[in-house]
Formats: sequence, structure tokens, C-alpha cells
Amino acid sequence: MCGIVGTSFNPKCDFKYITKLMSNRGPDFCDIKQIKNNFFGHSRLSIIDLNDEANQPMLFDDILIVFNGEIYNYKELIKNENLECETSSDTEVLIRLYQKYETDFLNLLNGAFGFCIYDIKKDRFFCARDRYGKKPFYYYNKNDKFIFASTIKPIIKILGFTPKINKVALSQYLQYFVPLAPNTFYTDILKLDAATFLVFEKGQLTTKKYYKINTDKKIHDEPTALKNIEEILISSIEKRLVSDVEVGSLLSGGIDSSLISAICSKISSKQLKTFSIGYETHKQYSELNYAKTLADHINSDHHPLIINKCEFIDSLDDVLENLEEPHADPAAIPLYLLTKKINQTGIKTVLSGEGSDELFLGYDNYAKFLKYYQFKESLSLSQHDFLDEIIGALSTQTKESEYLKRVIKDENIYNSFGEIFTPTQRKKLFIKTPNFKTEKPKKNPVDWMSYIDTKIWLGEALLSKVDKMSMANSIETRNPFLDFRLVDTAFSIDSNLKLGNTNKYLLKKVASKYIPQEIIQRQKKGFNSPYNEWLFEEFKDDILNTIIKVNNQTDFFNEKYIKFIYESASNNKFKQHLYALWLFSKWYEKTYL
Repeated sequence: MCGIVGTSFNPKCDFKYITKLMSNRGPDFCDIKQIKNNFFGHSRLSIIDLNDEANQPMLFDDILIVFNGEIYNYKELIKNENLECETSSDTEVLIRLYQKYETDFLNLLNGAFGFCIYDIKKDRFFCARDRYGKKPFYYYNKNDKFIFASTIKPIIKILGFTPKINKVALSQYLQYFVPLAPNTFYTDILKLDAATFLVFEKGQLTTKKYYKINTDKKIHDEPTALKNIEEILISSIEKRLVSDVEVGSLLSGGIDSSLISAICSKISSKQLKTFSIGYETHKQYSELNYAKTLADHINSDHHPLIINKCEFIDSLDDVLENLEEPHADPAAIPLYLLTKKINQTGIKTVLSGEGSDELFLGYDNYAKFLKYYQFKESLSLSQHDFLDEIIGALSTQTKESEYLKRVIKDENIYNSFGEIFTPTQRKKLFIKTPNFKTEKPKKNPVDWMSYIDTKIWLGEALLSKVDKMSMANSIETRNPFLDFRLVDTAFSIDSNLKLGNTNKYLLKKVASKYIPQEIIQRQKKGFNSPYNEWLFEEFKDDILNTIIKVNNQTDFFNEKYIKFIYESASNNKFKQHLYALWLFSKWYEKTYL
């Protein structure tokens, strides 16, 4: 993995310095190239083809590339497409495919990527991002200036000023705990959406989707479903073990990372290094015992990390700096500390389990939400007319009745912050739920829930957190569950088969061949930490004071509601809501005050 940056103009600044701002993404080599009036920079984390000839920016036959990511099937592409390559790198494969197909080759790629190919003769920038948003790609296009980068900071440095806050991003953040593409918190700095490419040519920028999930139902029997899942998952892990450096595995003790680690240990001839995290206090959040059970089962070289409050608090500034904008998943902090530990062992690449919950219905809410949709479908037209009476028969103080009401009215079922904005700001910032109707799986609420979580929670929140925190410590993460073959297979399975009689029904069946039942049958915990307890112990009322100080400047939020959230979080309720407000306030204070 690497850091990339480029411009369509002469920024008249030290471009090598700009590129080195991303040295954590690529500490092994850094270089820049100027072509005409265009500048390109690359900071490299060497994973495949460690030779100097694979360094970037790479230039062959008037085609230049800066590339962040890995193409897992690059050797197959060389053979199947009869490509003549001078290096052993996956980077050159992208150049040769562009020469053969121009922009029409992205669906051939199995990988995680964000790249820019510059066609010198056509003066064309061709930029693309992988199918699910594993790798970041930011850009700016205004006033005849096109800038792109793996992170936001180089774009701001090139501009020479900090753009105004994007209030649409703020509204989305307070619904989903992260802004949704194309928005960032900085006005006019955009995220290229997943599965999308852009072309900047003759001063014009166009974007186009090149992939959407295949939801055609082709698999209707359980044996076929299990066989396909297992075979593709094994193949996916095999491809992600292709590397010129050692590959380790994150191991939380849950079913996803345990299954990946177990299969990996069977495939590889080397003893697998596994890594997990726990806490010196608040042992209820720790999964180290389960991780050790699996590590003993597969005989991995296991590295548990136990952190304390001091380490947690001391890492906050680094975490916020590397997030670059508010991102309200507190799991970023322990992940940062864990990947820092991994870096110290000399490992550069690890496997990780993101994607399994979304593809195989791992969240408890799936069964609950499906029940609401089934209730809605069972209502006759006349019953819809008496919606208020139906809802009124339920307790209006329960989440159940509120969810039912939203579902029946086709409203957003998840309303994170309710009345957090002041009335004035609420009118200005009201943003409807993103419209995905063009890609919505027809008449299938199971696929729809899975798709939305893949698109928003996984694609926008989880993967960006994992990339930013791992690359902060020069660690590349690879996600076997997000091989596009496995994603399309999961969506092609009959929904009733996927539902089964428990969450992750099909995956648990596959996992039973590889990992102990103790892990398969355990209750899902997620990547939890004592962040709320430690933040209150350390900062106490300073948390509230920081939020109110910023709010006095912005007048965004209802102060009474802020205090309600604060008091609730002090009793361990609405704790992620408070964390989101505090994180936003810390970022705003540092950026604008």
C-alpha cells in the first residue's frame, strides 16, 4: 500500500515535501515526476516486487501511473491477457491493461486499489477506486485545478488554504457516524465513490460506475451454497497470501478472523503470526481468551497486546491526526495501537475479516428489521390508512414502535441524533437518506439490508477506519471476504438459505470444519473497548465543555440535547453519540478555531 498525489497544474510548492506528508503510507521509497505542467508523487510501502524497478511514479511508453493498493490476480492477468511486462510488479500490469483496453479493464481486476494513470499523448487523467472502497481516493476540481491524493492533507497543502466546513457532511456524520461519498468535511474536497472511475481531460471531469453487485438468485440449495462459499473463500485467501513479505492475520476471537486465520494456517507452509488486543482493566470488553483458543487450535505464533488507559489516552492525538476528519467509530483507537504493535514485529501485511457480517447477515438487527418489513408487507391498503391507530396500540415509548412507524412510512429507520440540531440549522442541514433505488435489489428486503450495510457501514465507515489506522503504522490490510467473487456469490444465494436459524447460518456451517464450536457458538461482541469509561475518567467535564465551546462558535446544536447526551453517556448510554459530538468538536477546534 502507498500514498499517491498529483495535480494538473504547477502548484509552485515543494512537491517532494507534499508527497512525504504521506510517508506513513509508504516509508520505503518516495519520488516525484513532472510531466509538462503536471506533477505526480508516490510514497511506497514495498509488498510485491521489492526491486527498484517497481518504484513509482512508473512510466512506460508515454503512460505514467501512481498506484495505491494490490492487484491479487495480476499474475493471472499477465498470462490470460498476454501482457508483456518488464517488471515483476502488479503496477505495470495496470499500464499494460490500459494500453490494451484504455479505461475498459477495471472489471478484470481482483484487488484493492486507488490509482491515477496519466496518458501523456492524450493529456488524460484516468483515476479509479476499487469495488467496495477499501482504498481511499480524494480529489479537488475547481478553478481549472485538478488535484488528487490518497489523503486529504496534501490537497489542503497544495491549495494553500483550509476549505470551509461541508455542512452536508456534518448532517450525514450525525446519521451514520461518517460522511458519505462524495462528501468530506471540507467543501470541494471530494471522495471518489467505490466502484467508480473518473476521467479528467481537456478541463472536463466525468465519473462513471463500472461495477454493481450481482443479485440474481442462482443458488437455491444449501450444499451448493456451502461448497461455493468455502471454495471461493479459500481461493480468496490464497490470492491474498501472494506477497514478497510475510503476511500475518488479525485475530479477535470472533468467527470471521478465526475462520480466515484457520484456513490461512492450512494453506501456508509457514507458521502464521496472529495478533489480538485486550485491556488491562474492564475485562468484559476483552476477547483474548477466545483468540488464544483459536491460536492454540491452529498453532499460530500469537501476539496478544494488552493496553491500559494511559496508552489509550496518549494515542488520541495521533488517531485524530490520521483520521483527518471526524469518524465516530471508537474502535479506531485500539486498532491504531494494535497495528502499531504489528509494525514493531516487522510484519507489513495482515489479513482482516471485514465484510462477513454484511454478506452473511451477522448483525442481530437483520432479523429484527426483517420482521418489521414483513409486518409492513402484511398490511392491507385499508390498514395503511389507519397507521396511527395501529402504532397507537403499541407503546410509543419503545424502539420497537418507533422502528415500525418509520418502516411503514418508508422513512429512514435509523435516526441517530434525533433533535440534535437547532431549529434553524435543522432547516438548513436537512438531508434525505441517500437514494440507492437504481441499484436496489428488487423486492428482497434481505438483500436490501445487506446491500445498504455493504455500501454505507462497511464501504464508508469500517473500511476507511481500517485503512487510515493501519496505514498510520505502515501496515497493509487485506480483506478475503471482500473478494468480488465471494460478494457476488453471497448475493446470489436464496435469502431463506442465508437466514437459516441463526445469524451467519451458512458461514457457521463452513466454519465448523475449521474452528472450535466454542468460537462458532459464542455471542457476537464486535470490536469493543472501554473508551467511554476511560474518556470520562480522564477528561470528565472537559468533554462537555469542549463540545459547548465549539457550539458557541457554530450554533449548530441544541445545547439542551448536548447535555442530555452527556448525562446519558456518563451512565454508559448513548456513549457513541457523545463520542461523535466530542470528536467533531475536537476536530473543529483544531481546524477552525
